Amino acid sequence: MTHRTVGHPAGLPDDPRANVTAPTPECPVEITLAALQGRWTTLVIRELLRGDRSYSELRAALPVLSDKVLSDRLARLTRTGVVERHRRPGRPPRVRYTLTPNGHRLGPVLQALWDWGTQTPLPDNETPPSRTARAVP
Repeated sequence: MTHRTVGHPAGLPDDPRANVTAPTPECPVEITLAALQGRWTTLVIRELLRGDRSYSELRAALPVLSDKVLSDRLARLTRTGVVERHRRPGRPPRVRYTLTPNGHRLGPVLQALWDWGTQTPLPDNETPPSRTARAVP
């Protein structure tokens, strides 16, 4: 049995969906990028990779993130099937957020993005926002 990428340059899938001339919503790469879309999304996922969290625990872990943006990211990640919202009865009701099995599969994707970023030098005239932003204790 031959490997499915035999005859293809490294990194190119042996899949007919890869033979397009423009991005399409059905493209697996576009689907992945859409799931990670939005500033702070990767950090919310990172926190949930560490375990399920309440809204307040996520706020404490990401103190610079506004309530509006956190709510938006959690709602979008829930709609896309990356995160599940679990409401527990009681007064007040308790809500926990957890990654779905599909959401957990983003862990290696984030690791690959991190690895690529650490090995890629910045252009001489650019500084990433994280290097210019004020450090938060």
